[in-house]
Amino acid sequence: MASSMDCPHRARRRAPSRGDRQTGVRVRARGRPALLPALLLLVLTALAALTGCGADSGVPARDPTPTTAPAGGPPLATGTARRGTGAGTEAPATIPGVGPRMLAHVPADARQVLVVTGRGRDANRSEAVLYRRTASGWRAGPAWPARNALRGWTDDHRAGDLRSPVGVFTLSDAGGRLPDPGTALPYDQSPAFDAGGTGFAGEPLAGAFEHVIAIDYNRVPGTSPLDRTRPLGADRGGGIWLHVDHHGPTQGCVSLGKEHIRQLLRTLDPRQHPVIVMGDAGSLRG
Repeated sequence: MASSMDCPHRARRRAPSRGDRQTGVRVRARGRPALLPALLLLVLTALAALTGCGADSGVPARDPTPTTAPAGGPPLATGTARRGTGAGTEAPATIPGVGPRMLAHVPADARQVLVVTGRGRDANRSEAVLYRRTASGWRAGPAWPARNALRGWTDDHRAGDLRSPVGVFTLSDAGGRLPDPGTALPYDQSPAFDAGGTGFAGEPLAGAFEHVIAIDYNRVPGTSPLDRTRPLGADRGGGIWLHVDHHGPTQGCVSLGKEHIRQLLRTLDPRQHPVIVMGDAGSLRG
């Protein structure tokens, strides 16, 4: 392939009502029968006390509570009101699709998390969403189509296995053949970011490394993406990048459309300690 590295290549629900109630209505005399004899007055008063529905009981009549669940739903909670927050008004406390085991590896100070979710363990198509931590929870950006390695994903990446590593990795450095588009990350512009030849689908690789973001798998953060130091050893692979999509699977990287890579570069901020959470959907949920 073109590179000796691994990489060339998601209606507010109305709260249930309390149910119509018949409030107790007191029966009141509209006029004061001052001219009636005392005996007649006592009789009328007694009749008035007997005729009002729940007149002075203080217990309002209610519609009967259903004893069976409506089709397709739980039993109704009569007399219980639930507060609705409105669709999209509250950010989730956790990152959708990322289970507690994977989420535990996200650093506490991370405020930007790019989640790349593969369609399947052996699939090379995926989706990327950048989440931003706010005071109320994680807020999602737009979903972008992405690609990953030809053979899918692995928890034990090895050089040449044509799978992308599953895990949580920091995003520290960027670079590319083209000038810096305005990123806050350290950016190394160099003609050495050269992709040539064709990919697995016969597509040309030219332009794939116009912009890249190094994924800190088996590399030294704070160095150019071109740095070939491999702290875990050469057999564990390296050169895992986010780069421009060339319309085919990668050797181990994650690729996005050029406009999305440029947008990501301009959005990622080292002061927000950005990381990437990447893997197939099943691995991320686990």
